[in-house]
This record gives sequence, C-alpha cells and structure tokens, in this order.
Amino acid sequence: MYKLNVTETFSAAHRLDGYQGLCCNLHGHNWKVRVGLVCSELDGIGMALDFGIIKQHLRRILTPLDHAYLNDLPEFKGINPTSEHLAQYIHDEMQLRLADTVCSVFEVEISESEKTSVVYQK
Repeated sequence: MYKLNVTETFSAAHRLDGYQGLCCNLHGHNWKVRVGLVCSELDGIGMALDFGIIKQHLRRILTPLDHAYLNDLPEFKGINPTSEHLAQYIHDEMQLRLADTVCSVFEVEISESEKTSVVYQK
C-alpha cells in the first residue's frame, strides 16, 4: 500500500451561524489543505498516481472556494462552512475524481491556522 500526500491552499471568508463567539461574525482564513491518498499498486514505471494529476484535481476542487464567501455557496447550503464540513466536502469531491484510478482518498486535513487542523477520514 502506498500513501501519497498533496497540499494546496486557498483563502475564503465565512461565518458560523449559531456559534457563541467571535466566529459568528464574518471573518476569513488562509486554509491549508492536505489530501492523503492510498494506492494499491504501481504502474509500469513505478508510480501509483502522478502528483500532477492529484494537484490538478485538488486545484479544480478548491478554485470555486478561493476568495469566496463560503456561506453563499450551494455546497454549504443549510450547513455551516466549518473546517470539518470543508474537509468532508473536499474528501468526497476528490474521491469522485479518483473513481477510475487504483487510488482512494484516505484522509483530508484542513488547517485554518498554524496551530489548528481537522482531519476527516471516511
């Protein structure tokens, strides 16, 4: 089994409805996203999956989130765009894009600061 990791960043604003604290106000983060894949086999040249392909998929997932007000996006309609929900959303979107490969998403880690992160595993 091989585990591959790719990291990317995006910036966005959100607010947390129902939260009793400062995060109920509009604020932003520079999120760091790490996607961890597990792959069961290698191809003929010894690669599980080209990092360039993984990066391309991750950028396509993050582009609509970048510099957006996350609360207004249809992906988060009816739910707070917390780091937890972001991690799950990115996990599920990446898994869809990997359906025809020998790899699957093991985990997604979202950091909204240097000191905090959430890891989502399905």
